Amino acid sequence: MEKDIVIVGAGPAGIFTALEILRRGGKKRIVIVEKGQALERRACPKSKTGKCMNCKPYCHITTGFSGAGAFSDGKLSLSCEVGGDLPQLIGEPLAQETIDYADKIYLEFGADTHVEGVSDPDAVKEIRRRAISAGLKLVDCPIRHMGTEKAHDIYLGIERYLQENGVEILFGWECANLILDGAACLGVQIERADGGGAQEILAGHTVIATGRRGADWLEKICAEHSIAHQPGTVDIGVRVEVRNEIMEHVNDVLYESKLIGYPRPFKNKVRTFCQNPGGFVSQENYDDDLAVVNGHSYKEIKSDNTNLAILVSHNFTEPFNQPIAYAQKVGELTNMLGAGHILVQRYGDILDGKRTWQKELSFSNLRPSLPDAVAGDITAAMPYRAMVNIMGFIQAMDQVVPGFASTETLLYSPELKFYSNRVKMDTDFNTNVRGLHCLGDSSGWTRGLMMASVMGVLMGRKLAEAEE
Repeated sequence: MEKDIVIVGAGPAGIFTALEILRRGGKKRIVIVEKGQALERRACPKSKTGKCMNCKPYCHITTGFSGAGAFSDGKLSLSCEVGGDLPQLIGEPLAQETIDYADKIYLEFGADTHVEGVSDPDAVKEIRRRAISAGLKLVDCPIRHMGTEKAHDIYLGIERYLQENGVEILFGWECANLILDGAACLGVQIERADGGGAQEILAGHTVIATGRRGADWLEKICAEHSIAHQPGTVDIGVRVEVRNEIMEHVNDVLYESKLIGYPRPFKNKVRTFCQNPGGFVSQENYDDDLAVVNGHSYKEIKSDNTNLAILVSHNFTEPFNQPIAYAQKVGELTNMLGAGHILVQRYGDILDGKRTWQKELSFSNLRPSLPDAVAGDITAAMPYRAMVNIMGFIQAMDQVVPGFASTETLLYSPELKFYSNRVKMDTDFNTNVRGLHCLGDSSGWTRGLMMASVMGVLMGRKLAEAEE
């Protein structure tokens, strides 16, 4: 197969690359290779079975058109202060300008016009005052909340638009390797995800946009083909769940509180991420049956709880250069303790130096929104440095949100974010291999839906210009 552009991965970075080429009037032959299925064929059986079925050959929550975005809570962060380090590469003005542009595209496809976190500046000031007193930084970030079900509809609209305008999407295929000729990339070798066949795609430009799901694979590809990269940050943490009453004020004012701290004694960067008012804790499965925790929230369906991630950033130096493998080992050990399930523990039990028992969860005001999570002891698997940072951050959070550090607060583990392979590129997203570009969370430059979409828009512009 011969194409002008091959895009590996149909997450936001990949699909916005193709979308922007079309919007610029580009006539190039584009093919997107996606390991998972079309959005209309993606379905998690847990909604019927009540428990994770560990689907093979991939998890439908993390794999398929729009990646994990289709089943996420669908929050678009509208500030370039949030979403990774892309502004360091391209500059903050261009990053913010492109966020505004990509946001308009989401609106065209049906995103809610309402923006969270901008309606009550005086209340925001009060929350910031409490954060400063607690040694935390509140990051101002307007949020456009699509909601899990609405995100599905929006990305379905984009999928159909691409197909109707000539973009070929190969579902059920995964990239096995790159095709190189010296220092140039000529395309990719792909295989059926179910093992049913293989073929080559030759292309003038190869765009790798495999998301967090493909970060480990890209790291190996970079090492194999001497693609310039460096170990970056890996995030290890927990998902915290409290009653809505605890977070009510912050939820109403900000919807998502983005707080950053550097707790003593280690002073690692610790941050909140992906806050879901009235949301649900969820499980995602990665390769090798690695179960990780996440969270989402719907527009219409609400729980009695709010969940959010607390993530500790780890930056490794020589001689260690395998941060993704490190995080995976933490996850595997936690999965082992939970017999393949997500572990959950009460904050008060951690302070008391004891595990949580399943029957104790029924005594609390707070009931887990992930019913198949297994009560246990997450401290038996979480690295000491990460656990101390998490505990210190929770205590600081309690000064901002009184009651956050209550006995019954639930901590789920493992919450892991794989975007540690920082691919070295210029401002046009060119790697040291001619014709090869790396985008989105797997590139190490972005974190989340909006900034990955921004990187795709900018890549699409460059490729459209190359056509002229």
